[in-house]
Amino acid sequence: METIGTGWMWAGFFGIVLAMLAVDLFVVGGGRQHRVSFREAATWSAVWVAVSLAFAAGLWGYLDGTLGREIANRKALEFLTGYLIEKSLAVDNVFVWLMLFGFFAVPLELQKRVLAFGVLGAIVLRTAMIFAGVWLIAKFHWILYVFGAFLLFTGVKMWWFAEAQPDLANNPLIRWLRGHMRITDHLEGERFFVMRREGGRIVRYATPLFLALVLVEISDVIFAVDSIPAIFAITTDPFIVLTSNIFAILGLRAMYFLLAGMADRFSLLKYGLALVLVFIGTKMLLIDVIKIPALVSLVVVAMIIGGAIVLSLRRAAGAAETAGEERGA
Repeated sequence: METIGTGWMWAGFFGIVLAMLAVDLFVVGGGRQHRVSFREAATWSAVWVAVSLAFAAGLWGYLDGTLGREIANRKALEFLTGYLIEKSLAVDNVFVWLMLFGFFAVPLELQKRVLAFGVLGAIVLRTAMIFAGVWLIAKFHWILYVFGAFLLFTGVKMWWFAEAQPDLANNPLIRWLRGHMRITDHLEGERFFVMRREGGRIVRYATPLFLALVLVEISDVIFAVDSIPAIFAITTDPFIVLTSNIFAILGLRAMYFLLAGMADRFSLLKYGLALVLVFIGTKMLLIDVIKIPALVSLVVVAMIIGGAIVLSLRRAAGAAETAGEERGA
């Protein structure tokens, strides 16, 4: 598979990722059981986006000086489009996390540790899945049509079930875990496991926080199955696919805490994400018939997501105004 990535470019990228991970894990949010404020989350979200844009600018500058302006423009647009798609789809993942933490009654100050493991797991998982996808596409070009059909189906399904709420109480995985593990009835701080004495011996118990972690990791597997094929509709260059995906993931914790208190204001965003998947799936199915430039894809995705956000905020404002009038009456 052709790629613009050279040995030092890969090394530089992984160096940046390790540095960003260190900052995210040990600086963002401060110490243990720290409650991340909205202002703090907004600041760090802006930092992660700025770092990603700086990477795109650096990539463009290097390619412009080595491979020419045309390739530099194309690859930078592919990176930005892939980044926007992955970042947008990650919002749906964030909403699922909010639901999971609400179900297990995990307070904000205890969610930080679960999300740290969740982000680390997501990076490892997606790196493996991306390289597997690159290998499959290199061997079997027709797999792109399978990806496209899957994304189209997923987009239609997401639209159809946009208002549906999963029944976590009867979730098969949770029921299986509860049936095969000793689990405490209450949280034990940030601990995933605790030891208790029963009948003269020490017994290990999992905590509800561990169940939340398992479901966070499972949810990322599910969303990776959707988002990774989507990036292959933009480019099959392994370097662009991986870098855009990982940069979108790195700021997930900050974005989560940013949206934690205002998720209900984006009620129409899921419909926008569904349209993005339908568009990307259609683009992939037509990949050998119509070549849609990366710039067009970037504009379309930005308009869909931007429109969904604006309409959601207007809807929330209208609902608040109506509620205020009813209280006044």
